[in-house]
Amino acid sequence: MAEHYDALETRSADQRAASLAECLPAHIAHARTNTAYFARSLAEVDANGVTTRAALAKLPILRKSDLVSLQRATPPFGGLNATPLSDLVRVLISPGPIFEPEGHAADYYRFARALFAAGFRRGDLVINTFAYHLTPGGWIGQSAAEALGCPVIPGGVGNTEQQLDAIVALRPVAYFGTPAFLKTLLEKGVEAGKDVSSLSKSLVSGGALPPSLRAEIEALGVSCAQAYATADLGLIAYESEAREGMIADEGAIIEIVRPGTGDPVPDGEVGEVVVTVLNPDYPLVRFATGDLSAVLAGPSPCGRTNLRIKGWMGRADQTTKVKGMFVHPSQVADIAARHPEIGRARLTVTGEKGVDAMTLSVEVAGADGALRAAIAETLQSVTKMRGDVMLVAPDSLPNDGKVIDDQRSYE
Repeated sequence: MAEHYDALETRSADQRAASLAECLPAHIAHARTNTAYFARSLAEVDANGVTTRAALAKLPILRKSDLVSLQRATPPFGGLNATPLSDLVRVLISPGPIFEPEGHAADYYRFARALFAAGFRRGDLVINTFAYHLTPGGWIGQSAAEALGCPVIPGGVGNTEQQLDAIVALRPVAYFGTPAFLKTLLEKGVEAGKDVSSLSKSLVSGGALPPSLRAEIEALGVSCAQAYATADLGLIAYESEAREGMIADEGAIIEIVRPGTGDPVPDGEVGEVVVTVLNPDYPLVRFATGDLSAVLAGPSPCGRTNLRIKGWMGRADQTTKVKGMFVHPSQVADIAARHPEIGRARLTVTGEKGVDAMTLSVEVAGADGALRAAIAETLQSVTKMRGDVMLVAPDSLPNDGKVIDDQRSYE
């Protein structure tokens, strides 16, 4: 049995860099030429010069949080689609609402790679419990399974009893859906005396998979791998049998940046996940997901050589309201940028009974009263509010991606 989906997964760093140098300029040129949005945002960019990850990191960020307003201003896709509505297969809807185009390419969301890494093989009967109605989840699994040669039971969400009956009658070996619903199916099957033992492997997404939940699922006889994806981008990263981090999809260029900015952070530091996908229909460039993660050192023990991330580690959009005014992570980044002595910075918001207080902790080498006063002045200038400043030692702030830590109680 083949260990890898294709030869792309085991490329050397030089081979992957050469491929990037070939694909990126064409992708940037395509996005700029064929979409109204990137025609504006990349107007001054020389596409031929964008041949490396470092060059890509100099391009502007597009935030997922901006899609709703962009799509309202320029319906239906905010001017981000390179393929017109009339040439698409489906238009799907995510919360927001955000409208998602689906083109004609086989395995449009590139998810077959993740199914394969989870142990799915041609001929395996799969029960797909993601929704097919309006939302993308069901179609993501459907197109991936078709590309891999796996027949599908289109279970959709809910209808637990009916899905259990289908499992008993049809004996699927693989599950695609949320981890919580998989646990429900397995436990309800045992309670009802229904034989669900045909299920032996799963790929889960769309919900948290803490170690305790994975252990419960696997104790019920089903191996459990997870994938990280969004409806806009398709597959971003996936687990292999090694279960050591999540491996970047070959069609996704992942960066980890400091929240509120587009600036890459050092490997190992938690930051916001930014992704560029080589999708000709919906050519998203430096799309900021709003999710936190961090790069893991070295390749996976399974032999796949692409970049690895730790998986989902929380949300990067930590905007909060202090004394009736919004404070954004980008403002904290702006303060740090004005003082080169600062390493990491973290704004803590506290208060009781509506009396808010801000403390900006900044990593600097050595105590300096004049610097502290200067930073406090910048804090007030940027946020229009006074706050305390604490100078702390380098590398002493938690590496959790938090830029704004709201510690107020809202009970």
